[in-house]
Amino acid sequence: MSRSESIPADPMRTRMAVRHRTQRAVGRLLAPFGFPLVSLFLRFRFGCRIEDIAKSRRFYRKVRSEPRVPLLICANHLTLVDSFFIAQALSSNWRFMLDFDSLPWNTPEERNFAATAWNRVLVYVAKCIPIRRGGQREDIKQVLERIVHLLSRGEVAVLFPEGGRSRSGRVEADTAGWGVGRVLAGLEGCRVLCVYMRGAAQATWSAYPARGDRLRVSLALIEPKSDARGVRRTRDLSLQVMGQLAQMEAEYFAQAAGQSPGELGGQP
Repeated sequence: MSRSESIPADPMRTRMAVRHRTQRAVGRLLAPFGFPLVSLFLRFRFGCRIEDIAKSRRFYRKVRSEPRVPLLICANHLTLVDSFFIAQALSSNWRFMLDFDSLPWNTPEERNFAATAWNRVLVYVAKCIPIRRGGQREDIKQVLERIVHLLSRGEVAVLFPEGGRSRSGRVEADTAGWGVGRVLAGLEGCRVLCVYMRGAAQATWSAYPARGDRLRVSLALIEPKSDARGVRRTRDLSLQVMGQLAQMEAEYFAQAAGQSPGELGGQP
């Protein structure tokens, strides 16, 4: 690549990095006020309880205590507020404030969470990077590049490989996009914390979980690898993540049917 071709990319990356640092700083400044409010909202609006929450938090704390390599969180997707409950399952508010980078960045659907000016302010301070599903390819590319950037800095993000809430209520590997694979392909040695979360009353997809539902969460830490190149590499990495989530789903239903006691998998 010639010098004239490479120069335009540098200012773009610089602006992206500055925007990211600014948003992170604002979120961290407001965290002592925002975290308790979000927790109160979840408690009184939904009243859900996460089973074995201490166990999942210990698991995540151990993962974060290891040598800092890029870490991406990938989860199944059934409700609009999955990412909030995933964060609750992984750590407490005070630990998130001590290790702010352990609070995952999220990529909510722009039309659901950032359609108004007020909502855009809220998602900005809540470590969110809105994305428009099916939007312009360049816009999606910029979001994924920012995810790669923040992961390389030791921060964490959560992505839903299916791209949206599963309309069948089950992990659908054949409908998954390749965004996760593109992120993993750009970060050598990136690990993936797979999270499978489902409420006992969650038969299929919905806007919100049933009030008072019991949420069961399982975690597995994997490091997808592929010797392929280009699109095949991206696809291969994505399918490895989807395969792990599908396996965790099968274990969930086996446990629900009383066939296996089940435990958190993939201990680091």
